[in-house]
Amino acid sequence: MKFWQIVLVLLLFAALIVPHEAAGRIYIDINAPSISKFKIAIPDFRNLGRPGEHLELGQKLAAVTVHDLDLSGYFSPIDKKAFLEEENEGLTLTEINFRNWSLIGAELLVKGGYTVIGSHVEVVARLFDVYWGKQIMGKRFLGEVDNYRELVHRLSNEIIRALTGQEGIFLTRLAYVDNSTGYKEIYLSDYDGHRSIPLTSDRSIALSPRISPDGTKVLYTSYKAGQPKLYLKDLRSGLTRKLSERKGLNIGAAWTPDGSKVALTLSIKGNPDIFLIDLDGRILERLTSHWGIDVSPSFSPDGKKMAFVSNRSGSPQIWIKDLVNGHSRRLTFDGNYNTSPSWSRLNRIVYTSMNHGSFDIFTIDPEGGEPRQLTENQGNNEDPCWSPDGRYIVFSSNRLGRYHLYIMTANGQNQRRITRGKGHQSAPSWGPPLSTK
Repeated sequence: MKFWQIVLVLLLFAALIVPHEAAGRIYIDINAPSISKFKIAIPDFRNLGRPGEHLELGQKLAAVTVHDLDLSGYFSPIDKKAFLEEENEGLTLTEINFRNWSLIGAELLVKGGYTVIGSHVEVVARLFDVYWGKQIMGKRFLGEVDNYRELVHRLSNEIIRALTGQEGIFLTRLAYVDNSTGYKEIYLSDYDGHRSIPLTSDRSIALSPRISPDGTKVLYTSYKAGQPKLYLKDLRSGLTRKLSERKGLNIGAAWTPDGSKVALTLSIKGNPDIFLIDLDGRILERLTSHWGIDVSPSFSPDGKKMAFVSNRSGSPQIWIKDLVNGHSRRLTFDGNYNTSPSWSRLNRIVYTSMNHGSFDIFTIDPEGGEPRQLTENQGNNEDPCWSPDGRYIVFSSNRLGRYHLYIMTANGQNQRRITRGKGHQSAPSWGPPLSTK
């Protein structure tokens, strides 16, 4: 066989296999340092049930899908005004005119339909690669009509899984402080700030919520009894109990990675130090012992190290304590006011630093090195906390006047406001979906 014939055979072979491989490959490398956003079209979901009933649901389902995928940072949703969708275009490969979607620049297409049965709704959704005209994912979901947002979050998770091979964040939840009532109370919401409900109604000051690693409990400090005491709320039973009510401070609690213990700052020995207690409130160990003030513990993913804030060097700085050998070392040296460390499961620490007269969010490697600044010239940005997967950060910012919650990717991109309450929202904690075990 001549050389040109061999080349021709190889080209024909490649042409045959590429479409198949493209349909099954991972589209988004979430570990890449910079990710180009996919242009995605999400038309209103089609009513597959009785004509004329629940027509508004089609717009709502599509709107939440757009919102989810936009917040993920992986997609650039196309404005519906640009759609060239044919009037009776269906949901299957043979019913879709991919050329029309390609003309408006869509790379991906989500097609969905729904059927309302009493108080429940069944949703069918399919994800397509517009260029190849291939279906990437197809799923059915059943839920209550009134709970349609959670149903769409499940769909969005499936889209992320199909394109990245990883779980999405859309069923995770936030706990945070809100003072809309005139008091500082703890609230719980979806990851995007929607469906917010109060966890406390103490008409006092509640601070520093922390969701447990399994998503079933929330720690917080409250002044409702006059002095700061640590409380534990069970999200399944709704019951709340005191976990630590020792004389002086009981503040800044953090869960160990396995959720079996809690670190917090106590002043029972006079000076504020960090102690480890069990879930019955018994002191297990004193983790710091220094003349400085030690607060804000956060554990490494393996639980063998702890980040914390101490003024032992003269100003608030982030320190790391090795819980195996007992050695402590200073981590931050840039700036004279560094606080609020949060250690991600991907082994990166995010924190707040005073920067040219305002607070900004930075990340740093736990071993040290050059910090990376994520916010700049947008008011005060504080209280950072990682998502359970370590790929996103939630924080509070007053860039628009009042403090509201925002999320961004781990590299500081795609900053989006997610709460719009009347008061200030601050001190967020990001936890997993509620465990049913």
